[in-house]
Amino acid sequence: MSAGGKIWFEAARPKTLPAAIVPVMVATAFAHAHGGANYFKAGVCLVFALLVQIGTNFANDYFDFWHGADTAERVGPRRAVAAGLISPRTMLGATAAVLALAFAVGLVLVIEGGWLLLPIGVVSILCAIAYTGGPYPLGYNGLGDVFVFIFFGLVAVGVTFFVQVGPPGFDTLLAAAAIGLLAANILVANNYRDVETDARAGKRTLVVRFGRKFAWWQYGLATAAALVVPVALWALGQRWPVLAPLLLTPWGVSLTHRLGASCAPAEQIAILADTAKFLAVYGVLLSAGVVFGA
Repeated sequence: MSAGGKIWFEAARPKTLPAAIVPVMVATAFAHAHGGANYFKAGVCLVFALLVQIGTNFANDYFDFWHGADTAERVGPRRAVAAGLISPRTMLGATAAVLALAFAVGLVLVIEGGWLLLPIGVVSILCAIAYTGGPYPLGYNGLGDVFVFIFFGLVAVGVTFFVQVGPPGFDTLLAAAAIGLLAANILVANNYRDVETDARAGKRTLVVRFGRKFAWWQYGLATAAALVVPVALWALGQRWPVLAPLLLTPWGVSLTHRLGASCAPAEQIAILADTAKFLAVYGVLLSAGVVFGA
């Protein structure tokens, strides 16, 4: 990969991409269990989700620089615009191009799933920009966690299931909530690390508003709730393989403990990466459990 390619690959923030992949995988597993998996439609949903995620990451790179949140004092991985690797104008153009491509891919979903999906897709793309841009950026006003829970949990899983089978049932929405909570934990870990620089930049994340102790509780309770979901699904009639994600309980406890005890930026960066891995493995185990239990 060329040096320029590596810069763009880094700007896409590949460690965050499980938040786009896992909802599609879980929804397709539930679609299979309901006798209606369509892998072409699932593939289109995956491409759309990845493009929106990458577009969001590009937009964040641009708008965090514009707002002054990415400075030399920032302790996380470097950001392309702030580091002078990509010009603001180029990053803004790349954001527009990626989100325009996402819209084009989304039109395929509209053709396959009906016009109801058009406003959902448009809102998803607009929120990719509004997360850190616009007159009321969600991430700067403590709404980032809600955005991630809704769009990377309920919407992503629900829409992927809908285009394959139809309206999702309670079991699918319960799984969607678990995925949304774990995806939001990626943001919690990121904001936990950046609390000081975010506060100086006026970025009022929930960690800035309520402190690291609150974020630790949020992270731990979200992890616990996600681990309870397989038990609830089993109680609702799923067969025993759906309990597979419970194997991750020690890891979830360890991650929560590590977050609360962390002080060094390097450790907090590692926790962020491991939180994304936890979501990915949880998604694989839940999907496998649903498929093999069908």
